[in-house]
Amino acid sequence: MTDGLHLPLILAAALLASASPGPATLAIAGTAMKSGRKYGLAVAAGILTGSLVWSTAAACGLGAAMLANAWVFEVLRWFGAGYLIFLAVKSARSALKPGEPALRGLGLHNGGQTSLKRMYLSGLALHLTNPKAILFFGALYAVGVPAGATPADLATVILAIGAQSTLVFHGYALLFSSAPVARGYLRLRRWFEGAFAIGFGYAGVKILTARLY
Repeated sequence: MTDGLHLPLILAAALLASASPGPATLAIAGTAMKSGRKYGLAVAAGILTGSLVWSTAAACGLGAAMLANAWVFEVLRWFGAGYLIFLAVKSARSALKPGEPALRGLGLHNGGQTSLKRMYLSGLALHLTNPKAILFFGALYAVGVPAGATPADLATVILAIGAQSTLVFHGYALLFSSAPVARGYLRLRRWFEGAFAIGFGYAGVKILTARLY
C-alpha cells in the first residue's frame, strides 16, 4: 500500500459524515419506522449505492472535473434542494393529518402500493442529487489519498468506505424498524412527521443558500 494513505483518517471522517443526522439518515429512519424493516433496508441500499457512486467518482478525479464546471453543481443544487423540499412537504402534510396511521406503518402494505424498487430508487435519488456528497468525497480523497496512489489503493479506500457505510446505513434501518421504535412512532406519528418535515426542509434550504464551491 502506498505510503501516506491515511485509511483510518478517511474512515473516521466518512463515519462522522454517514452516521451524523442528515437527509440520508432521516430518510432511512422515517421509512423504517413507517413502512417496516425491508423498506428501510431498501432505502438504505439506495443511499449506499449513491454513496459508492460519489466515492468512485471522487477517486477517479471526476470531482475536480465537476468543480471546473460550475453549472453541474447548480443543476445538482436545484434538483437536490427541490427533492428535499418535496419530502418536507410530504412529511408536513402527514403531520397535519389527524388520526392514527394505517397498518402499513408496521410494514403491512395494502395491495403492495409501495415496492422495494421504488424505495431503493428513492434512496438513490436522494443521495445522487446531494451536491455536498461529491464535495465531501472530493475533499476526503484529496486529504487522505496521496497523489501517487495506485488503482489498488483507490479500490481499497472505496471498498473500505463502502463496507463501513453498509454497516451504518443498514444499521439505522434495523434499529428504527425494531418493534419498540415502531410502536413509539405509531403513538407519536405527528410529532415524528413534523420533525422530518423540519429536517428535510432545513437541509433543502441549506443546499439552496450554501456556497458549494
